Amino acid sequence: MIREIQLGKNGITESFLTNLRMDFEKARTIKISVLRSARENKDDVKKLSERILKELGTHYTARVIGFKIVLKKWRKARNSEEN
Repeated sequence: MIREIQLGKNGITESFLTNLRMDFEKARTIKISVLRSARENKDDVKKLSERILKELGTHYTARVIGFKIVLKKWRKARNSEEN
């Protein structure tokens, strides 16, 4: 199952991260649409994905496709990112 959520002008807040962790209890893959109010260009999306990975830990990988971040949860810790 793939969940889809949006990241808006409030950015990455503690409540966003809490909701993300709760979503990962039900789904292995989550697509985050980064809205215009949260970014100026594609580099901002990359920085947001790196920050989310830092907050979530080593069991997650991120892939940036356009203005979407695709997060995946793994059973074992991962050292590298998918790009």
